[in-house]
Amino acid sequence: MDSADSPTKTQSSDDENYSLLCQAHEQFNNTEYDRCLELLQQLDTKGESSGPILRHNRAVVNFYKSGCIQHAALLQELEELATDVKAPQGMGEAGGGLTLKQGASAATVARYNKAVIYYHRQMYGTALEKLAPLVTRLEALEKGMSALVATLQLQLLLATNQLNRAEAFLDYLQYTLNLVEKAPSSNPDEAVLATATTAAATPSTVVATQGSDATVARAAGDSSGSLQLLQLLTHVLNRKPVVITEDGTPHYAALKAQQYYIMKDFQMAAKQLMRINNECTQAGTVTPQLSTCIANNMGVIHLRVRHYAIAAKFFQNALNFDKQLASNLRESTLQTMSSAHSCEILYNLGIAMLHLRRPKEAFQCLLVPVKQFHSNPRLWLRMAEACIMEHEANLAEDERQSLAGAASPPSSTSYAPQSAGVPEPTLEFAALCLRSALTLTLHHKARFHMEEETPEQRDPTQQSWRQLQDNNFCTPSKPISLESLENMLAAIYAAHSFVSLRLGDHVTALEMAEHLLSGERLSDAHKLLGHMYAGEALTLMDKAAEARDHLDPTFVSSLDAFDLETRDWQLKSLDAAQNVVRYNLAVAMTLQNDYQQAKTFLATLTHSIVSIKALALRRYIDLKMGASNANAVSAAALS
Repeated sequence: MDSADSPTKTQSSDDENYSLLCQAHEQFNNTEYDRCLELLQQLDTKGESSGPILRHNRAVVNFYKSGCIQHAALLQELEELATDVKAPQGMGEAGGGLTLKQGASAATVARYNKAVIYYHRQMYGTALEKLAPLVTRLEALEKGMSALVATLQLQLLLATNQLNRAEAFLDYLQYTLNLVEKAPSSNPDEAVLATATTAAATPSTVVATQGSDATVARAAGDSSGSLQLLQLLTHVLNRKPVVITEDGTPHYAALKAQQYYIMKDFQMAAKQLMRINNECTQAGTVTPQLSTCIANNMGVIHLRVRHYAIAAKFFQNALNFDKQLASNLRESTLQTMSSAHSCEILYNLGIAMLHLRRPKEAFQCLLVPVKQFHSNPRLWLRMAEACIMEHEANLAEDERQSLAGAASPPSSTSYAPQSAGVPEPTLEFAALCLRSALTLTLHHKARFHMEEETPEQRDPTQQSWRQLQDNNFCTPSKPISLESLENMLAAIYAAHSFVSLRLGDHVTALEMAEHLLSGERLSDAHKLLGHMYAGEALTLMDKAAEARDHLDPTFVSSLDAFDLETRDWQLKSLDAAQNVVRYNLAVAMTLQNDYQQAKTFLATLTHSIVSIKALALRRYIDLKMGASNANAVSAAALS
């Protein structure tokens, strides 16, 4: 195999062709794209046999000539090139010889460029698929190309939240290929400015010819800087202790802020982001991409410390900046396309709106990311929570109007099952969301991967990092732990049982409540909800005797008060929980005609959360016990 830095000329005419290629390369670097195309055309006219390389380079030059906008035309040309070029046996496996006679090198670079285009279009799965053959033979590629492929592969692993695999791949690059240093450098003189994304076509992809050693070396140097930054980012995301030395660029400063955030030093993270914003503003280097990133990250920090209104404001600002990028994506460069993150920002804004109890706005925000992240069970759960919150708000409003003497009766008891598939904040759509969330969660739980070995025990080989798995099924969120998965499953069961009770599906409500109570690592709050929902479902199914087993007040005293007090719900104390359980038990006793015992429990209810309902139930019992006008009492008084 001819190496990139020691090519062999096969004909005397190669001297002239080589000179023309070097001139074309120089014109490309000087952004003289028309002149570069003229030189490439001269080579084509001379009958240069390296057709695939010339064809590839011409497509890349035309792409840059368009301002990096016509990526669809470039992608089509690359696809056709891959179809036409059939590498000979052996050459396809090596893939690193960049000579005039090797079409395989054009196919290699074309495949890399296709992966880059898909990366910028945020089609990460397709990009990984396109890049996989090159990653498989990474050791056989020449050093410059190997560095480019490794950099893009690591970026894709991080973009898809495959953090364990990224760390193992980094070990492979470090110990097997020697592409990165053993540890992140703490010397600021050694830091290299790294771009956030890889260009669609580097200089080495344009002049894939003899004598391209300088070009390849420069590409390798740029990739080395990117790999250094990605190495630090991988360690930070995996919570590894690393020293981040800033070099005066926003890239390392932002990485330092991310490290502060992961280590839960939120104040320092916010200060770091504000410092980046101030320095870039003074230097006049603020871009919509940077403003979007800073505003979104500031929102995430405030969301983490429960400053929900401030977080929502930052997310709205981030959306405004992002609109400047996404206003006309068809006429945007590839780099601009990869910088648009409206889905992720809307996801964050939807969560903030839920905390602010603005369910309609939250639902509208979450509708957008669910189209892209439709396999995320947590997102479906959040949409169901928005539907439930909106329904409960409507119920409370109807009740207030009824108490105030409104003429129209409450309309919240009428449901329209035929509208279940319509994306509106209704209980019917909530049930659909919860079924999706439950199906996805059970599927992911069955395939949940438990890490059996520490990073120090891994074998830094290509097979080792490929065998690793990440529980990254809640994208765009980070990989989920088993404890978080169990908590999410419990929340889905609880919400599903509640919605089924509201919709009158008592069988499903009981089934979900029983699944909830049988869950592992069940919190005290979910244990309380499980017993209450099961008891209510059994009561409504005329199984009051079985319901009383779930409504025994003694189990409430064993619950952790802190678990109740720290949740965003109405039961803020053990006293409130005790009163609710006793009231439901009194209802079950009333249905069994055990009026005296029911009155005894009602006499112990002192919390305002049940005072109105307890008074109504007490009057109903008094009427029943009076026997004089018991037949005139409506059973609706129990509701």
